[in-house]
Amino acid sequence: MNDFDIPLFQKTYNAYREFYECLKNFPKGDRYAIGQRTEQVFLALLSDIIRASKAPRLQKGVAVGNAQISVGILRVCIRLSKDVRALNLKQYISLEEKVDEIGRMLGGWKRSLE
Repeated sequence: MNDFDIPLFQKTYNAYREFYECLKNFPKGDRYAIGQRTEQVFLALLSDIIRASKAPRLQKGVAVGNAQISVGILRVCIRLSKDVRALNLKQYISLEEKVDEIGRMLGGWKRSLE
């Protein structure tokens, strides 16, 4: 199975692509501060998901836990982007819904490992 076939990876990848399009319209100062940090967290989350999918069963829990932390940071970054008006309300709601779904999927994965 290819990493791109994992539904969680695909959802995260699509959410990142949507954020990337929004990032183009961020004010310059926000683009290089909160925008860049959010982009880094998205990319770290994609890496965490790949690591978790490839890890031996006993190590998957740690990798999934790291991904859950990334999701928490992502939620804060996206909310802050809305609060500083780098994201409009429609963009915020769309991204937040996607990140919530990613969080639920990670939670299910974590429970299945316990």
